Amino acid sequence: MKVIIIEDEKPSARRLNRMLEREEMQVEIMLHSVAESIEWFQNNVHPDLIFLDIQLSDGLSFEIFEVIEVTSAIIFTTAYDEYALQAFKLNSIDYLLKPIDEDELITAVQKYKARTPKAQNVQLNFEDIKKLLVNPIERTYKKRYTVKVGQHLKMIPIDEIECFYSENKGTYAYTVEGRNYLLETSLENLENELSPEIFYRVSRKFYVNINAIKDIISYTNSRLQIKLHNFHEQEIIVSRERVKDFKNWLN
Repeated sequence: MKVIIIEDEKPSARRLNRMLEREEMQVEIMLHSVAESIEWFQNNVHPDLIFLDIQLSDGLSFEIFEVIEVTSAIIFTTAYDEYALQAFKLNSIDYLLKPIDEDELITAVQKYKARTPKAQNVQLNFEDIKKLLVNPIERTYKKRYTVKVGQHLKMIPIDEIECFYSENKGTYAYTVEGRNYLLETSLENLENELSPEIFYRVSRKFYVNINAIKDIISYTNSRLQIKLHNFHEQEIIVSRERVKDFKNWLN
């Protein structure tokens, strides 16, 4: 199987390459711009699978397809918020939000391998995708969560939640009052429900409220440790791959 990576951030491309090597997938070449990619496609046999960053240094990667007819399967890699990608979620093989999580990468590759050859050659409407990315739809986010407490239902305003976290296959909200509440949802589902200006997923296990952050401390292996005002039950660590995006989110 021929695989290529199109990614303008060379450290990200190398990291993705290493993850694919661990899955015994050999990357033929790493391309870093629209112009370089067009030239390569014009002079080489197209691959089976492309890992494609949406935003490249010299433009949107969709510009490649305005010049070249590419029939390869595509797994998009992007820092865009997930909701902006709904236009092609059902048509593309998959997409991976940066920083790429290795388990999510494995799932995407398995999904690709499981598809029939006919299903892998999808036709995407890149114009519709570009419009959505440039002018994202207006979103409304959750203002409260309703949880069951004994025989009662309790409404928790979103601004009273310090963090969300997963534990023993359950998803919990931790409030400023120091209470844990079990939710009937998953961390993955929260992604579409929480305002990205207020909540950030610092790891596979935690979402934190920016207003609940008390301190941020340098941690081992270039990671960060977050201290919240009231939550002290577990360490909250920003993984090394998410540190840059986390700092951008703070600003």
